[in-house]
Amino acid sequence: MPPEAPDLSRRADLAEFPELMDEPCSREEMRACLKDLARVNRWFLAYRPTLKWLDSLELRSSGRAVHILDVGCGYGDSLRRIERWAQQRNLEVALTGCDLNPDTIAIAREASPARSRIRWIASDVFALKFDRPVDIIVSSLFTHHLEEDEIVRFLGWMERTARTGWFINDLSRASVPYGLFKAFARVAHLHRFVQHDGPVSIARAFVEDDWRRMCSAAGLGAGDVRIEGFVPARLCVGRTKPAVRR
Repeated sequence: MPPEAPDLSRRADLAEFPELMDEPCSREEMRACLKDLARVNRWFLAYRPTLKWLDSLELRSSGRAVHILDVGCGYGDSLRRIERWAQQRNLEVALTGCDLNPDTIAIAREASPARSRIRWIASDVFALKFDRPVDIIVSSLFTHHLEEDEIVRFLGWMERTARTGWFINDLSRASVPYGLFKAFARVAHLHRFVQHDGPVSIARAFVEDDWRRMCSAAGLGAGDVRIEGFVPARLCVGRTKPAVRR
């Protein structure tokens, strides 16, 4: 189990705080873990920041589907929620979910209804080749798995790849959510990976100064991105390209 009172004044090192779901495990174990993570996402309104940002873009159908890529898509619940969001707005979209783990992609595919048109790809995101331009890139609970230099590279890649903008939905490093989630996961009898990895994810998450430093290292100015906190325990970074900024 993660320590009772980690030093949250700094980001926890991966060597000190490995996440169990990043280690080799069976597909059955991963499926059970991802299902419980999706339950947590629903309970704690985790999709709300991403959907709010998408609404701010005021997207319109224009004869070409809006291509949205979800990086580190996991169980696929976030992208399936985006699919429903688009259907409710009569917005034509092409949705792609990418994850490095082939088992995770297989699980996301089997969890999707037959009518879903989401394309699922197992790949390193930096090796992806697209048959159509990418308009929007989103990620959820992905960047805290990375080291800072990898995040800077990811920010630069998104800036070059996304024509309309990108949005990172991740956690905020703080002591109160660390303690509360640790207790909640135990009481709710969540999967053992979630009980362990939830608090670890918070300890490996970020504060606003972290994001400003990494965005600057990626060549983004303070006015290029919006960093916004959401209750409970989310810290998100959004970038809307000038051509579509309202």
